[in-house]
Amino acid sequence: MQTQNLGYPRIGSQRELKKASEQYWQGKITVQQLLQVGKTIRQQNWQLQKDAGIDIIPCNDFSFYDQVLDTTLMVGAIPERYHSLMEAKQLSDIDLLFAMARGYQKEGFDITAMEMTKWFDTNYHYIVPEFTANQKFTLYNTKVLNEFLEAKNNLIPAKPVLIGPVSYLLLGKEKEEGFHRLELIKSLLPVYLEILKKLDDANAHYIQFDEPCLALNLTDAERKVFENTYREIKSRFPHLHIILASYFECYGDNLQTVLNLPVQTLHLDLVRCPLQLDDILATDFVKTKANLSLGLVDGRNIWKNDFQQSLAFIDKAVEKLGADRVWLAPSCSLIHSPCDLDLETNDKTLTPEIKQWLSFAKQKIDEVVTLKKLAAKEDAAATHIKWQENKAANESRKTSTLIHNKKVKERVAAITEKDDQRLHGFSVRKEKQHEALKLPLFPTTTIGSFPQTTEVRSWRAKFKTGELTQQQYDDLIAKETEEAIRWQETTGIDVLVHGEFERNDMVEYFGEQLDGFAFSKNGWVQSYGSRCVKPPIIYGDVSRPTPMTLRWTSFAQSLTKHWVKGMLTGPVTILQWSFVRNDQPRSETCTQIALAIRDEVVDLEKAGIKIIQIDEPAIREGLPLRKENWQEYLQWAVRAFRISASGVQDETQIHTHMCYSEFNDIIQNIADMDADVITIECSRSQMELLDAFADFKYPNEIGPGVYDIHSPRVPSKAEMVALMEKARSVIPAEQLWVNPDCGLKTRHWDETKKALAEMVNAAKELRELVHHT
Repeated sequence: MQTQNLGYPRIGSQRELKKASEQYWQGKITVQQLLQVGKTIRQQNWQLQKDAGIDIIPCNDFSFYDQVLDTTLMVGAIPERYHSLMEAKQLSDIDLLFAMARGYQKEGFDITAMEMTKWFDTNYHYIVPEFTANQKFTLYNTKVLNEFLEAKNNLIPAKPVLIGPVSYLLLGKEKEEGFHRLELIKSLLPVYLEILKKLDDANAHYIQFDEPCLALNLTDAERKVFENTYREIKSRFPHLHIILASYFECYGDNLQTVLNLPVQTLHLDLVRCPLQLDDILATDFVKTKANLSLGLVDGRNIWKNDFQQSLAFIDKAVEKLGADRVWLAPSCSLIHSPCDLDLETNDKTLTPEIKQWLSFAKQKIDEVVTLKKLAAKEDAAATHIKWQENKAANESRKTSTLIHNKKVKERVAAITEKDDQRLHGFSVRKEKQHEALKLPLFPTTTIGSFPQTTEVRSWRAKFKTGELTQQQYDDLIAKETEEAIRWQETTGIDVLVHGEFERNDMVEYFGEQLDGFAFSKNGWVQSYGSRCVKPPIIYGDVSRPTPMTLRWTSFAQSLTKHWVKGMLTGPVTILQWSFVRNDQPRSETCTQIALAIRDEVVDLEKAGIKIIQIDEPAIREGLPLRKENWQEYLQWAVRAFRISASGVQDETQIHTHMCYSEFNDIIQNIADMDADVITIECSRSQMELLDAFADFKYPNEIGPGVYDIHSPRVPSKAEMVALMEKARSVIPAEQLWVNPDCGLKTRHWDETKKALAEMVNAAKELRELVHHT
């Protein structure tokens, strides 16, 4: 029985990669220093897994930005707009990688970044490959070979990890019409074969191909591409041990295709889809020589594994296949888990009772190895102690008084249909809101947050350590808020925000004030690039003991005659961006959060806040991967949003915001949310995402993002006008708002002020254009 891991967190246990990357972008360290930080993290990760007893350890799971972007660089699929930059600057591979991810605006160049979107139903973002009909592929970068040789030199039993060629194409986007990206497999596959030859020559034995698209609904033609691709790989490299990994869902109706693929080891995510083990063991797979990798330890959540439950799966597989054909692993890459629970030493943020229920990446590696020892009855005394500890922790969670709140459960049970309905439909509300708010055509606003400077973050840190008193901290936040309000007034923004300087994170801030949430100090996970988030831990029933945002929103509104938006995070996003309890349905937890947010919305309205934004950037990422399961999720997710938003009068305008998503297939559900205004990220897609709203004839108001906040690049007024003219060609002008793509927390003030001034001027020009037509 072998153990393997599919991937390990690349950020470093103290976010070393984030800090080094940002220092490099600011010119504070050299490229050699940045590369050394990456090397140190890789080698620490490998050694940790080796010391724990993992038999087969991943390499090439490390990335300075994103594993899909790494693949794009490997196969030379570099968009044409970067070619002049490459020729003029002779960029190193890492600088080209960063330019593709972040854009490049200096030394006379002004090149936009590649599009970014969510990785399946996670909060990780990948950089979307761009393909043309005559796309050429070439082996441009050999990072995967270099890191395998590095691991080998460190005596690590490593397996290179690659995004599989078929999923790589499916994860990309055609940038012109007239072809399907899967047609490119004929020109892409030779590059994969070339890198496999180099790995084979370097004596690689195991190769892990990640093909997560096998968890999606596929056509017969797409399945055929999988079969042909892996037969070709097998025919060229019959002695390579191919590990096929998919995760986040069952193989479903792709299972027969998967079983036909000539691979030596097949990985199953038994956390997301435990039933598939029985399905596979009932097939002729048992008569083959292939191995089954059981993904038993949850790679996406932080709860301790239930050894008793996992051993039942192992015993079932061993009975049918024999121990030598059963491998043990986490369910997916541990990139979605925090690094190390041992770093959580503050009992105030994470009490011992809650901590005993948890497991981070380092602990999950140990759980995999312990399960092997328990199944094989190795090291009996030591493993028996771990067994008893595991059993006690899981039993205590079932009976803990921390978890259950009778009043919350009764309130959820008492919800009626009226609780998720506004008083009147949008056509009536729109007239009342226009009369009450008196906003101009193309009203301008931002999505909520303003730059959190080093100084602002230092105030929060000093307040937490007691270096600042509550009064001193409040005075500093008040001053920063007032400066932001005055600057927005001077710039001419129509609907202001208070800037969220008091907030650490759009989910963590709310979780800290809600019952049923706990927090780690070092539980960081990568969201994209250098952006890391520290998800709250929802361990029990959720309720709101006191108002959460009322003070600072009301303070900001008292400073100005302009409208100030109340800024809240929606129930689905709080759920999606937290580590969620797994002892009750997610829908139940989401409804509890919705009621807490509803209470906040009602309090803001009572305080005179007439525009309230309830952000739901994560609503699409929560979709199950298989379409047959969508409607069940969408029914409770949309209902949760409506519960949170429906306690107010018609005159109060409810906004929502959504991040990069494909909206076409859920546009009816977005309309069912019944927000008065929706703002969406659109700039990187050049307004393509608006087509779904136009085709649907979306009736409510919409703010398509006119500039990309994930890049330091400052767009021109002309560029934003051009984007809004695209929007105006498909959406009536009276429905349109003008805003950035997303919140501005991660940006710097200099670029933010320039970009927003250009945005306001763009809105003024748009009003003139409409006036003269």
